[in-house]
Amino acid sequence: MSASVHIRPAIEADAGAIAAMLARMGAELGDPCTSTEATIRAQGFGPGAHFSVLVAEADGAPVGFALYFPHFSTTRGRPGAYVQDIWTEPARRGAGLGVRLLAAVADRAAQDWGAAYLALGVHGHNAAAARFYQRLGFTAEDVQPMALTGGRFTALAGEAA
Repeated sequence: MSASVHIRPAIEADAGAIAAMLARMGAELGDPCTSTEATIRAQGFGPGAHFSVLVAEADGAPVGFALYFPHFSTTRGRPGAYVQDIWTEPARRGAGLGVRLLAAVADRAAQDWGAAYLALGVHGHNAAAARFYQRLGFTAEDVQPMALTGGRFTALAGEAA
């Protein structure tokens, strides 16, 4: 663990490593990730990319990442960044890499689209992550995340016609 860690924007060639880290994160959380190298490549790079990724690497190997995208809060009246996923190698935890990744996201988003805040969600059973975010000053908001997926999403989208 003595190698210094460099954080940089992901490039398309990182898609496989990002998918592998997402799979490891999902396994740790008990929430399997179905993103693949192909979906990461198609959705995260080129014109119309849906997200950005910062990769943390040591000795040329990925040891963590943060995946984020623009967010807008009508109550704040400002743009922000939503951090969808952040993960570091278990051996790197507790050494400040998560803080560095979040700081890098905040800096990039502020420069790229004038972000004024970070938003994220934490799995209810991941108490260690909740404590980490609270130490940084994140607070729980009175918003319950909900999702519409699969056939229900398709049916609702079909009602727009």
